[in-house]
Amino acid sequence: MLIKKRLSNEHIASEGVAIVKDVELKLISELMKNSRRSDRELAKAIGVSQPTVSRTIRKLEKKGYIKEYTMIPDFSKLGFAVLAITFVKRPKDVTAAELDKIMIAGQKLAKERGMKSILALRGIGLSYDVAVVSAHEEYSSYLEMVNAIKAFPSADAESIQSFLINLRDAVQYRALTLSYLAGYLREKAVDVKP
Repeated sequence: MLIKKRLSNEHIASEGVAIVKDVELKLISELMKNSRRSDRELAKAIGVSQPTVSRTIRKLEKKGYIKEYTMIPDFSKLGFAVLAITFVKRPKDVTAAELDKIMIAGQKLAKERGMKSILALRGIGLSYDVAVVSAHEEYSSYLEMVNAIKAFPSADAESIQSFLINLRDAVQYRALTLSYLAGYLREKAVDVKP
């Protein structure tokens, strides 16, 4: 029998993660669905006053819960044909300080070569340590990025694997959106009584 566990703010606090108030969670959820709405519209959606929304947004921005406001484009309509998820192994003897230097050098390389990476993060799984998600106009652009990664002194050139996604494929199971995650966050929040 599977037991579905709902995270409460008390559980989150006990795990060492900052507590997010329910009104903050609801506001983040609504902003993830559509950040173009006015503070008044957001206030109506979560059941608080407009000044509360304005104050809470400033607080969330200051604390780093809101990193940026953006939109999600249709990448294929912008000329991108390939989305790549590339996995890289790093040498086992790399210290945390050296890894930070490697990440900074990688960011510099990406800027210099105009790479279109969406994110590059450390992680674990499938015997890899780093995942890079990138968008490309064509396959040759993807190959150029992989060759740049292989030339990087800290990369294990023999251990780079990618999963390529055709952005122009007519069959899409679920397009990139934050709405589903926003719905989950909204469900976690307890209804606020105004």
